[in-house]
Amino acid sequence: MRPVISSPSSPLDFRGVRRAYDTVAEDYATHLPDTRAEAPLDLAMIDTFAEAVTSDGHALVLDAGCGSGRMSRYLTERGCLVRGIDLSPGMVAMARRDHPDLVFTVGSLADLPYPDDRFAGVLLWYSTIHTPPAGQARVFAEAARVLRPSGHLLVGFQAGEGTRDVSGAYRRFGHEVHLERHLYTADQVAAEIEAAGLREECRLVRRARGRERDDQAFLLARAH
Repeated sequence: MRPVISSPSSPLDFRGVRRAYDTVAEDYATHLPDTRAEAPLDLAMIDTFAEAVTSDGHALVLDAGCGSGRMSRYLTERGCLVRGIDLSPGMVAMARRDHPDLVFTVGSLADLPYPDDRFAGVLLWYSTIHTPPAGQARVFAEAARVLRPSGHLLVGFQAGEGTRDVSGAYRRFGHEVHLERHLYTADQVAAEIEAAGLREECRLVRRARGRERDDQAFLLARAH
């Protein structure tokens, strides 16, 4: 099998990331069908987000970087009306297969195909990790653009500094892909959120557990 290269030629060139996830989509959906990978603290942050979004009666949520749809299902079960979007057509195909009652679209987080002020909430659950530093501002600006006034944003990511090669996680399933993820500190992500015009409400940073290599961080923010 030919290697799938995910090193972008420019900050917003995600063609390699798309090819990588198209390649691994079926195995990803099979081995990560639900929230079994999340710690109770992780899910507590999502529960807080869902409660905030549904409390004012406007429960339309964008699962931005939805992958195979597992978090879309989790949010739906908590009263949210979810729309999922992902860069990878292969992942969206898995989401549509496994969650046929939900709506999923192929698209880029750097150029969301939605009007301004569309959603009461935007979830970026480990979906900014393949975006290099130069592209972070664009992704958060788009998330802020589609949020309604007083809408909520929740971001989940591995916390730290530098870049990690995560190709090995898929090599054990027979996929020769090359995929990197970027680490950011909670302060760095908070600064990007603030620059996009949102206000941080709370954050949680927990230590790595099990086979995790890095701390995990979650930031909840609100539009003005």
